Amino acid sequence: MRIALGIEYDGTRFSGWQRQAHAINIQDHVEQALSKVADQPIQVICAGRTDAGVHATAQVVHFDTGAERALRSWVFGTNSNLPSDIAVQWAQPVADDFHARFSARRRAYRFVILNRPVRPSFLLNRVLWDFRQLDAAKMADGARHLVGQHDFSSFRGIQCQARHAVREIYHLSVRRDGQLLYIDVEANAFLHHMVRNIVGVLLEVGVGRQPAEWVREVLRQRDRNSHRGTTVPPHGLYLTRVDYPAEWGIPSSAPPILAVDSV
Repeated sequence: MRIALGIEYDGTRFSGWQRQAHAINIQDHVEQALSKVADQPIQVICAGRTDAGVHATAQVVHFDTGAERALRSWVFGTNSNLPSDIAVQWAQPVADDFHARFSARRRAYRFVILNRPVRPSFLLNRVLWDFRQLDAAKMADGARHLVGQHDFSSFRGIQCQARHAVREIYHLSVRRDGQLLYIDVEANAFLHHMVRNIVGVLLEVGVGRQPAEWVREVLRQRDRNSHRGTTVPPHGLYLTRVDYPAEWGIPSSAPPILAVDSV
């Protein structure tokens, strides 16, 4: 039997999703908790391997098991064995050819910036704090150059292992809500550090160092070393949605509901 789960987590204290020797990671915790419920070893595959410090409100995983448990048990039983910063939200039986990663068609991330002179306390590790005055309208103007199918070599991390850098961004927006800036991006797939590098480039526009049209030039260069945009820290980044074809019956992810939405 194959089961899919929806999981949310605060990535602050973890080295990332993926299992790593001698490092605290999310995958190990999830597998150990599921194994206790199933009373047998469980291995999971996720929709997107988030990096150290990155959060998720809608991670999707699947696993195979011969253990028969009520869906409620997969949710509440697993949560009873998880630390407080990881929680299963739902469980759903799926066909044997469903794959959390390869069956996904779209993924969405949100990056949250707190834009004010004074550093945060309650939102520490959940937003990127930038004391400089950011022009969200100019950042949004620059972001439009990245929508569509492109070679995103200028936005891939040095350690990226993807075979190629061609990705399609369906949606990329920048909006301000008081002191908070939300950068929402939806694509068919992402490269290593792609979102964090996009945010770094847009910040160059937001502070007035570069015009909005510069983003298009960065994209055309296809070279990560060709521009001064930085890889921003991970703690403002959230995996907010993974979309699958309707025939898989995966629950629709809710809109990104973050603690910072109401601040």
